[in-house]
Amino acid sequence: MEKRVLGIILSLLGVGGIIYAAISFINGGSGTGNIKLIAAFGIVGAIFFFAGIGLVRNTNDKAS
Repeated sequence: MEKRVLGIILSLLGVGGIIYAAISFINGGSGTGNIKLIAAFGIVGAIFFFAGIGLVRNTNDKAS
């Protein structure tokens, strides 16, 4: 059960990171600082999201 909760938390953090990267992309801005911000949050968000989804899918519930 703990792994499933951790997977849900990681998935939510990943979605948050991807949304923040998308908002930064839409708001624009010039320079390499904005590109680095979008890349960093997008990549870390994607890693968290897919790690969380993997934990949720691969964790089996114990029979009660």
